[in-house]
Formats: sequence, C-alpha cells, structure tokens
Amino acid sequence: MLPPLPRDQLIEFCRKMLLIRHFEEALIMLHNEGRFRGHYHVYIGQEATGVPALSLLAAEDYVFTTHRNHGHILARGADPGRMLAEILGRRDGYNKGKGGSFHVAPVELGFLQTSAVVAGILPLATGAAYAAKEKQSGQVSVCLFGDGALEEGAVAESFNLASIWKLPVLYLCENNGKYGHGKATGAMRSSTMSVFPLTDLPTAYKIPARQVDGTDVDAVIGVVGDALKKIRQGAGPQFIEAQTVRWPGSVSNWPVLPIATEVSLAWDLSSVPAAVKDWYQFSDPLLIFIRKLLAEGHASKDQIAQLEKSVKEKVAEAIQFAFASPEPDLKSALEGVFAS
Repeated sequence: MLPPLPRDQLIEFCRKMLLIRHFEEALIMLHNEGRFRGHYHVYIGQEATGVPALSLLAAEDYVFTTHRNHGHILARGADPGRMLAEILGRRDGYNKGKGGSFHVAPVELGFLQTSAVVAGILPLATGAAYAAKEKQSGQVSVCLFGDGALEEGAVAESFNLASIWKLPVLYLCENNGKYGHGKATGAMRSSTMSVFPLTDLPTAYKIPARQVDGTDVDAVIGVVGDALKKIRQGAGPQFIEAQTVRWPGSVSNWPVLPIATEVSLAWDLSSVPAAVKDWYQFSDPLLIFIRKLLAEGHASKDQIAQLEKSVKEKVAEAIQFAFASPEPDLKSALEGVFAS
C-alpha cells in the first residue's frame, strides 16, 4: 500500500527517486569514462528512505548527512547541475568546488555539514539541536548516517547528551548491511556492529528507537512522521533504523553498474543479469514504488516512462552545466574558509 497522500505528491516522490537513481548512475558512467577523478559513494537502493523522510521536514530544519549524501541533497530539492559541478570541483558548485563529492553542503537547503568522516556528523547534529532548543526556534536537527557510524565513540557521547537534555534531534540510521533480498524483519544485523538489534544501542541511553522497512515509502512516512511529531512536542531525541538491502553495485570499494535502470524493469526483468535479478525484483525501492503506483492506479506505464524521460533530460542538462562551469581561480582558495 502507498501512503494516503495526494497523487501529485506521490508522483513527486517518484520523480525525485528517479532523479537520484539516474544522477548516481550517470556519475558512475562519467567516472568510468575518466571524466573526473576521486572516490565517491552513491545512494542507489536507499531512495525510499531519504525521499519520503526529508519531505516531512520544515524548510528551516537542519539536516546533516554523510558520505552517501547525493540522494539526501537531491531529495531536499538541490539543483543537480550545481550538485555535479561541486562534485567536479567547479566554481558553480554549491560550495564553489571546495567541498567535492563528500562534503557538498547547500546551507540554503538546511545542510549545515556533510562529512565523510564516519560518525563525524553525530555530534554536529546534536550541537545544532542544542542550539535550536536554547533559541526556542522550533527547529529539528535530522542526522542521516549509516550503520557503520554506530561503532564510533562520538555516537555514545551524542546519544548521552541528547537524552539528558531532551534535544530536538532525529537520528536516522540507514542500515544497508543486508545482502540478498527481503523485507526488514527486525533481525537484520549490521556488517560492522556486535550490537544486535541496532536499536539496543540508543535504547540504553533512554532514546526511543524503532525499526522500519527502508524500501517501503508508506512505512517510512509513518514512522518518521511519528518521530518528528514527538520531537516537536518536546519528547526529546528519537532513533530510527531504516533497513535496506545493499545495492549489488555497492558491494565492492568502487561503485559498479550491473545494469542501467529503466522504468520498464518494474514490469520486465528479462534484461537483468541473473546474478543481480533478485535485488531488482524484490529489493529495489524505486521499482517497488513504481509497481505500487501502477497497481493502485496513480499512473500508467506511459506516464511513468514520460516522467523518466524528463528526469533523464534534467540529468543531461546537469552534466552539460557542470562541465561548462569553470575551474575556481587559485586566488579564491582561502576565501570562505574562515569566518570574518
């Protein structure tokens, strides 16, 4: 079932999920062609968590994200051209080319920090929540991170302070440690943590914790919406473990594209390699969402295909914009580094 939302909003979810998917796949192909250098991570396979979750935030809320940041930033409404320009280190990027892939931080969209340091954003998000409480601004601080972050000491310190001071912060852990296919069952382990289930860790600090199937838009809307409501009512921090199934292309250290996504895969998997077919059939959140849109009569195959066509055109425009953007002037290297 899909959430009881207006059709236009559901279609917008689909558009953003398609934008993230095609942006990330284009990034992989550009890197494979040697058109940019440096490491990067992609958000493929987690779109049904970030898109609906971030849609529930107010414009003034704070967001902190990690090395799989592209999807979060695009879900919040970022321009893909400026996003790609930043990844390429160009002047028209959100941070004038100084942030790169791992540190894109469009402040105007509420992203105070993006950090590739594992768990580096946990204390920052907690500090922003402390500031919001002191100012009585009504803002919520949302921290998105992977399951691997929970092994770091900064997490325990952040949880402890957030709980003691009842800070308005949502810790949203995207656990992509599961391989194969299937739904969230509550029995999903992290690939790097001895704690099991992961919700035991925040619970030890008296932080309410829940699990949710991160491939199910309806479930994410319900659980995240409930958590945000409690935070805004003064209940203090909340923790959510969104369980997803790791995309086969992210199993190695560098993203590998098993097959380029087409919306037609939602109803015809004949072109998918046998080794990854299970993931695209059972665990791909984008294809799952498209199938639900079709089954519940919110869109036809032709309408979904047209939506994808417009998204692909947008990504093509973004690529053209980014590569046309000039390299930053060397004299600007220290501009904006220190507060004036």
